[in-house]
Amino acid sequence: MRALVAIPALNEAAVIGNVIASLSKFHSPEDVVVIDDGSRDATAQIARDAGAHVVSHAINLGVGAAMGTAFKYAKQNGYDAVIQFDGDGQHRPEHIAELISASADFDVVIGSRFAEGGSFMSSATRRGIQRFIAWVASAYARTRLTDATSGFRIAGPRALAVFSEHYPVEWLGDTVESIVLAARQGLTVSEIPVRMNERAGGVPSQSVLRATLYTGRILLILGLASIRSVPPQIRSLKLKDQKAIA
Repeated sequence: MRALVAIPALNEAAVIGNVIASLSKFHSPEDVVVIDDGSRDATAQIARDAGAHVVSHAINLGVGAAMGTAFKYAKQNGYDAVIQFDGDGQHRPEHIAELISASADFDVVIGSRFAEGGSFMSSATRRGIQRFIAWVASAYARTRLTDATSGFRIAGPRALAVFSEHYPVEWLGDTVESIVLAARQGLTVSEIPVRMNERAGGVPSQSVLRATLYTGRILLILGLASIRSVPPQIRSLKLKDQKAIA
């Protein structure tokens, strides 16, 4: 499988070089693209100097739009799969081979911080929200998920075909709504346990108000995703897939 590692990045000049250097020990920089999402620093140049390909947005459009660009880039350049990878050093490249291996059996595979008793550091409030979101997303995907908001994941050939035509752009849509979109297209979703580095500066706090707003937004995204009309080009992909199976 020819897999593209896609790194959405905004003003990551301080770390993007190290991220690509660590990644190159496990995946060729020739198969890495950094989506520079309107950075005002040297993110794009540092990424090029490190050997990665770079596609730049003129303005900041968000992670969902950055990943939409990455999926189109992958399709245009003949890739079979796309691995989403953070540009801030949180994701560990040694798990990439495990994601690729798992994608032989599932269309979308998520790297979970919490699967099989994972103990990623998180506040009680934040972890409670993550559990609730994972529970709701699991119902849509019809499988148990523990980390639906994880941005460390792989989309295999069938998922790439769908996501290159349409990918959610709303905030958090790149993680949560894409699970719903995949499930509605009959794609299979699973997860594997991974370790992640802690966030710089300690554990993020989550006030009751912010937690409530965050949860409400996720529920709104999930609700809209379940009723939103699937674009015609996506429906045609599903019909082609059904004919191929038949």
